[in-house]
Amino acid sequence: MKAPPPVEPICVKVNDAARMIGVGRTKLYELIAAGEVDVVKLGKSTRITTASLRNLVERNVSLD
Repeated sequence: MKAPPPVEPICVKVNDAARMIGVGRTKLYELIAAGEVDVVKLGKSTRITTASLRNLVERNVSLD
């Protein structure tokens, strides 16, 4: 029997999001305030969408 493929999260905790893109929490909160990444509030928890993290990185890729 084959194991199902791993499920990719659609949102992650702030610490995980910061680690994913290689910045600190402070910088990530600056990006949130600037509207650069999408936030989902679940009660008191803040989650960052992985799609918005990918979009942020793609927008900032240097093609030099």
